[in-house]
Amino acid sequence: MSDVKDSNGNVLKDGDSVTLIRDLKVKGTSVTLKRGTLVKNIRLTGSEDEIECNAEKVKGLVLRTEFLKKA
Repeated sequence: MSDVKDSNGNVLKDGDSVTLIRDLKVKGTSVTLKRGTLVKNIRLTGSEDEIECNAEKVKGLVLRTEFLKKA
């Protein structure tokens, strides 16, 4: 599996913290995650473009790495 990288090309690992670089609407909910939101303790998935995390009231969220930067 190749390295999972954030929007700036930094390598991400399990347990890292990331910050959102734009507002993201969460499908299936009325929640919008704001730009600058810190997401802690991420988990890598089988895809190099996605990570799993738990953020504010939303558990088991999958985020695309193009919207993240390493904190």
